[in-house]
Amino acid sequence: MPALPLDTIVTRLERNARELPDKDAVVFVRPRGDERVEERLTFGRLREEARALARWLRGHCADDERVLLLYPSGTDFVKVLVGCLYAGVVAVPAPAPSGGGRRAARMAGVARDADVTMVLTDSAHLAAAQEFLQDAGLGALPCVATDTVEFGTEGELPEPRYDGDKVAILQYTSGSTSAPKGVLLTHGALAHNLWLIETALGPDRETRACSWLPPYHDMGLIGMLLSPLYLGAGVVLISPMDFLRRPRLWFELIQEHRSTFTTAPNFAYDLLAKHITDEQLAGLDLSSLRWALNGSEPIDARTLERFGTRFEAAGFDPRALKPCYGMAETALFVAGTPSDSGPVITSVDVADLEKNLFTPSPAGPAARQLVSSGRVVDLDVRIVDPESAAELPDGSVGEIWVRGGSVTPGYWRNPEQTARAFDATTAAGERGFVRTGDLGARHDGELYVTGRIKDVLIVRGRNLYPHDIEREVVALHEAFQGLQTCVCAVPAAREEIVVLQEFRAPSGMDVDPADVTRAVRGELGELLGVRVSNVVLLRPGHVRRTSSGKVQRSLMRDLFMAGGLKPLHEDLDAEIVRRYRTQGAAV
Repeated sequence: MPALPLDTIVTRLERNARELPDKDAVVFVRPRGDERVEERLTFGRLREEARALARWLRGHCADDERVLLLYPSGTDFVKVLVGCLYAGVVAVPAPAPSGGGRRAARMAGVARDADVTMVLTDSAHLAAAQEFLQDAGLGALPCVATDTVEFGTEGELPEPRYDGDKVAILQYTSGSTSAPKGVLLTHGALAHNLWLIETALGPDRETRACSWLPPYHDMGLIGMLLSPLYLGAGVVLISPMDFLRRPRLWFELIQEHRSTFTTAPNFAYDLLAKHITDEQLAGLDLSSLRWALNGSEPIDARTLERFGTRFEAAGFDPRALKPCYGMAETALFVAGTPSDSGPVITSVDVADLEKNLFTPSPAGPAARQLVSSGRVVDLDVRIVDPESAAELPDGSVGEIWVRGGSVTPGYWRNPEQTARAFDATTAAGERGFVRTGDLGARHDGELYVTGRIKDVLIVRGRNLYPHDIEREVVALHEAFQGLQTCVCAVPAAREEIVVLQEFRAPSGMDVDPADVTRAVRGELGELLGVRVSNVVLLRPGHVRRTSSGKVQRSLMRDLFMAGGLKPLHEDLDAEIVRRYRTQGAAV
């Protein structure tokens, strides 16, 4: 079995346990009223407990069998994940069970698709896990609460030596544009990407990370858990739910632990910039942060400006904002802003952008601010015409294609999707690229992501980007502030734009939804220069998003067409009513 040219995550964990046995690998913080409970796991203890679990797994699972991990954020998940890596079984992380509904259906789908041989969870979630397995017809699967098992320390565990093609983790995508798919994260792809993060961004053993991201999503799993463990840096974690209940807890922990490195989607930075009070800001110190990665694509220039301006008073250096770009299919990281640089923002001509041209232009009403996702290191990234596969020059917008050591082999038992996305060939005959489905451009060595191919609205020959329209919509009424918007297009006599907007009437205001939708139709039509005849108001939380905060536009579009959204109010074009609503339905 050939050795890998780069350190695997297990190789680094072994070295860190040897050299830094008493250093905290993970500090998990649980808020308890005004107090906080901390669970600490050192590198030495992590190795000991992971190897004990690995010995147990070797007695219950064959090499390369899949094991479903149903844990909340916390040290138990970390120990079990690393134990799977040591044992040579394939970890399949998924959200901890929490009742029925969409999450239970998704977990059941993952368990069936991955063909898992065992389910591991903790005692707090064991009953819920067994119930969902029983309901899904998977009750025969062994389901074990690992915090109740005495694994012992006896028995030999061979030193792990892995071929680069060996699958380490089966990471299911969040389904932002399609049904979830299991990405084959091999030890080779992970090793290359963890090295790439270290090389391109500059974090090291002295870095102190802090995160609330879900551990089953690629940004949280690889970027904010495996990367700090690989570096020997360690990480402070809180659960996503604790962040959503009290967003400022994220910054309070950064201050308390003098964290230097964090990552989050664009919405999280926007949330804190808009909602933290002057009183809370006065007691905050963010001067330790050197890397505040923004991993959404595309990234909102206004969010970066708002966040940098707002938190400068707390000692935050706006140059610490580091836009980046990646996806599970490339084991996460593709491009990022170097440690000695701040965000790069370029004003481009809107009319040219609608024609797939990236033309720098003076700021103004006819221009749009685009944020660079950074520079590419040790990967081959091309901008390609998605129809002809011809490589496009700098200054042209096309599909982003990637090849190199971080690209994974494809999707688990999904040859059709793998063939469609992986091993793409350019018109010049160059092979081995993964098609990202993202649109972007290169300019002055920077990579700009402009949107997703499937999301682009083609209206009267113009390419309109839904995220641009969504930013305009949310500013049109007080009842939209802090809520989510989704813009999509549906077939009719021609493609028709539909605005799906969460709505909450401001306290003490008597707001007529019909007046609101009429105003939105008029103002948005004037802003865009195209007719917008369909506006739907939804309750807060009814615009579906992935675990990383991305709007699930394809899903929302399907739900709208199927009448599955339960709107507060609909203001629809007559043709849309005829096609997608029962005859005579009140709208």
